Amino acid sequence: MKNFEYDVIVIGAGHAGCEAASAAARLGSKTCLITMDMNKIAQMSCNPAVGGIAKGQIVREIDALGGQMGLVTDQTAIQFRILNRSKGPAMWSPRAQCDRAKFIWAWRERIENTPNLHIWQDTVSELLVEHGEVTGVTTLWGVTFKARCVVVTAGTFLNGLMHVGRRQLPGGRMAEPASHGLTESIARHGIAYGRMKTGTPVRVDGRSVRFDLLETQDGENDFHRFSFMNTGARHLRQLQCWTCYTNEEVHRTLREGLSDSPLFNGQIQSIGPRYCPSIETKIVTFPDRTQHQLFLEPEGETTQELYLNGFSSSLPLETQLAALRKIPAFADIVAYRPGYAIEYDYFDPTQLRHTLESKVVRNLFLAGQVNGTTGYEEAAGQGLVAGINAHVNCHGGQAFTLARDEAYIGVLIDDLVTKGVDEPYRMFTSRAEYRILLRMDDADMRLTPRAAQLGLATRERQQLMESKRESIERIVSFAQTYSLKPELINDALERLGTTPLRQGCKLIEVLGRPQATIENLAPYVAALQQELDKVAAADPERREETLEAAEIRIKYHGYIERERQIAEKLTRLESIRIKGRFDYESLQSLSTEARQKLSRIDPETIGQASRIPGVSPSDINVLLVLSGR
Repeated sequence: MKNFEYDVIVIGAGHAGCEAASAAARLGSKTCLITMDMNKIAQMSCNPAVGGIAKGQIVREIDALGGQMGLVTDQTAIQFRILNRSKGPAMWSPRAQCDRAKFIWAWRERIENTPNLHIWQDTVSELLVEHGEVTGVTTLWGVTFKARCVVVTAGTFLNGLMHVGRRQLPGGRMAEPASHGLTESIARHGIAYGRMKTGTPVRVDGRSVRFDLLETQDGENDFHRFSFMNTGARHLRQLQCWTCYTNEEVHRTLREGLSDSPLFNGQIQSIGPRYCPSIETKIVTFPDRTQHQLFLEPEGETTQELYLNGFSSSLPLETQLAALRKIPAFADIVAYRPGYAIEYDYFDPTQLRHTLESKVVRNLFLAGQVNGTTGYEEAAGQGLVAGINAHVNCHGGQAFTLARDEAYIGVLIDDLVTKGVDEPYRMFTSRAEYRILLRMDDADMRLTPRAAQLGLATRERQQLMESKRESIERIVSFAQTYSLKPELINDALERLGTTPLRQGCKLIEVLGRPQATIENLAPYVAALQQELDKVAAADPERREETLEAAEIRIKYHGYIERERQIAEKLTRLESIRIKGRFDYESLQSLSTEARQKLSRIDPETIGQASRIPGVSPSDINVLLVLSGR
């Protein structure tokens, strides 16, 4: 039936699925997004927050590439902050607390009004493959969809199993059924899979909390946003978050319940996220710690439901509540539902290309937690790349990939397909060797041109980005050429607490000092103020954003250039393509481990081969010699 024939089918409407379906459809592919529940599109399964360390940079990159997550987050944010302010700009990371319900409906409104994009509410039970190539899917309702490409973004639903104490219930999320049969259908074609675990905290009723015993954590209301296209006032009322600490009585209560913990009684065998441990894991791993910080965060603009960040748990409900009631602010706590752990299937991501297409089954793409990652942002970034490449496979064009010096999304995908995962993968700034090049302030400069080539960046976005680029270049050029005289600037420098000049110098040298900024020098340098007025006239709504980007370029110029030079040198290894050139098992000059790893992953380039764990520098030298380099 023609009604059930598509270019691209996306399985699962989480953060990866929404970005994949939106991208493919907006590029022109006839797309169908299949979800188990249309009322849970882009549901935030855990914390209703977007961004954080390195994750915030990913969202800025998604936005620069024409994705939707940044736009939806700004639309539904109830608190916004920039993390790591005390560190350099490579570490600054935006984070927003969102209204969970409004986030869902904002995404659904976008999905339902995207041309070429249809929604079907059902559960996919089987992947259809002929001669090693995807042909479609079949659902529980017996509907067969034909497709040229399929993108699997099923999150934690594949054979999902939830744990609260010794109780186990099948499910992909609380009160939502698991998806059975799809893992086995995919595995039949030779794709390896395993099990992972994640968890979520108890949700509590705000009416039962003693807020006067908590410390407040306010948000920020400056010019920063996730999306380059958003400026002006925030859409929703901005709310507080709160912090407190566990204590030794809390820990004692938790220890008494460990025999009923699925994590410690053998009930759960799979591996959970190291960097987001449960509260019971914390007290076992750090037995000498007398307290752990908790963050109490609102779930929405008007709801009483609160999220207790830092208290993820799968202990029995009575143990969770008994422990919480040892904290004075939670002495009378009332819960909406317990924290729980969930086990689910994932597929080994080393079986994927950098496009996120399977090496085993043609035109099958996988994105999100099914690739062993954790986090909405990591999922959305993968979904965007998978959706773009699914469209390319349908209609032709160049495969879309991102390099490690180009985007955190590039680091993420390269890590997955090159190194694989042995625990849920979470992005950190430390994973990126070129993080000074991957700052949040220049995501649009890096990636909007790529989005324009694809056709995902609107003309308005391109024009605004070019206007910002020109303004930054104007300020930097002015600072490089304008000469300051001591008698005109020294009074200002003394007021700013920095050493006066002994002789004239260029403005850029003074702006390199920590105390000096473009804004605080402008009142004393008339010509600089004139330049700032020109910037404001070009795009008044982005004046502060432009000045911040220009200032970072000026203050960190040396670091940026040095890292760029290193990246360019290493690009040589990325240009030497070796895929399909060698029978690695026959190369006795390679180590045994290198032969095994190279045969399994079959890297595209020497550069990728050099990042495979177990492949040594001497092995790389052998490949370089054999490549004639």
